[in-house]
Amino acid sequence: MSAIDNLRPGAARQSAETPTYRLAPHNIEAEQALLGAVLVNNDAFDRVSDFLKPEHFSEEVHRRIYDIASQLIRAGKIASPITLKTFLGEHDLGGVTAPQYLARLAAEATTIINAEDYGRTIHDLAVRRDLILIGEDIVNSAYDAPVAASPREQIEEAERKLYSVAELGRYEGGFQRFSDALVTAVDMAAKAFERDGRLSGIATGLSDLDRYMGGLQASDLIIIAGRPGMGKTALATNVAFNIAKAYEFTVRPDGTHETMNGGVVGFFSLEMSAEQLATRVIAEQSGVASYKIRRGDMTESEFHRIADAARTMQQVPLYIDQTGGLSIAQLTARARRLKRQRGLDVLVIDYLQLLGGSKNRSDSRVQEVTEITTGLKALAKELNVPVIALSQLSRQVESRDDKRPQLSDLRESGSIEQDADVVMFVFREEYYLNNKQPREGTEEFVTWQTDMERVHGKAEVIIGKQRHGPTGTVELAFEAELTRFSNLAREDSLPDRI
Repeated sequence: MSAIDNLRPGAARQSAETPTYRLAPHNIEAEQALLGAVLVNNDAFDRVSDFLKPEHFSEEVHRRIYDIASQLIRAGKIASPITLKTFLGEHDLGGVTAPQYLARLAAEATTIINAEDYGRTIHDLAVRRDLILIGEDIVNSAYDAPVAASPREQIEEAERKLYSVAELGRYEGGFQRFSDALVTAVDMAAKAFERDGRLSGIATGLSDLDRYMGGLQASDLIIIAGRPGMGKTALATNVAFNIAKAYEFTVRPDGTHETMNGGVVGFFSLEMSAEQLATRVIAEQSGVASYKIRRGDMTESEFHRIADAARTMQQVPLYIDQTGGLSIAQLTARARRLKRQRGLDVLVIDYLQLLGGSKNRSDSRVQEVTEITTGLKALAKELNVPVIALSQLSRQVESRDDKRPQLSDLRESGSIEQDADVVMFVFREEYYLNNKQPREGTEEFVTWQTDMERVHGKAEVIIGKQRHGPTGTVELAFEAELTRFSNLAREDSLPDRI
């Protein structure tokens, strides 16, 4: 038995007899071996730093040693028993002082070759400890469940915790250092500086909109609202497909994918079927009107364009869930599952008013919508992805002369405006003018024609709220037959006329 075997800080001395209780999974020797390797050769830290965190160690003193060592190494300094003892403070570790314990850790270290294996062992045991805690919580909540709590709610809560363990290695939230948040913010700014278009978020493929918003930001709840016929779903499908089509990734050391451009998109189509949604995207990509695709009324060249577009689209990471009548809890569980199994960078819901709440009969529809929007915002933060939710507007828009929507037009609940980070309205003046065509040959008809030429093929995206940016109006081109939004050609960007 080595000297370090006798130093088990915080652990009770055990006799040779088998204890009558079970200890949580841990491996003190692996923790000591890894820490010793790091103290002898700081290169060992680089082999484990991408997945091993201080909280994965079972012993508090080991967490402290690893945390201090990681801070020193990341600051470009040497982590050794001499440099660490200044920060570790005074501890009584089974009859030895902290400097003596650090020295023994380093003296007993043999090689850094096995450092990654030790790190994996420590991480895996930490996950198992978390699973034990989750299992205990499930048992206790099942025994002591309130009368109003349904088994479905307990299953969803258990799934949430299991998802967090699978993604992050732990399910507890809690406080984090502000310095950690600063590092994340600076990394985001650096990536935006290096990325084409200088965007901090995910590009929508609509450059004018991206300039206003800086792309779609992680953890944001983005509402796209409008009256029927304005093109809400068309804008959402255009953005979703643009993002999925641009998807590029690199492989991390642990084998997972890190998104470099575009992203994996999940689309909850509560109103349209997956086939209808696919027809829209094919029309947009092929340039063949969707009504022609549905009727089969097309030329041979148009059919070939559709086939070419379909072949290109087969590899696009766009996943559609066409289940109607989902509750917010069911949607949340499916989104977590998609991220765990396929990855997820953007989530789209079409549309918000078709979601259900917890089905408590005493709740009004306003309370139900409040639960839904609060749940969607929480989901955006939990998965760290932008969530785009479409929303209907109330009919009061139709009674005004100026039919441009306002925040007060959001239907059924003020919580939509409150919980959303961004609220965008889709408005097409052409739609309203087209329904007001006067009799030909009159003076009003000439004025109407002039107005129609001015607004033909144009749409406005009105940013009514943006928590971290300006509000205003972005003009886009819209082709109704193809349900396609695109960047609007401007005079200052056109080639010089001859």
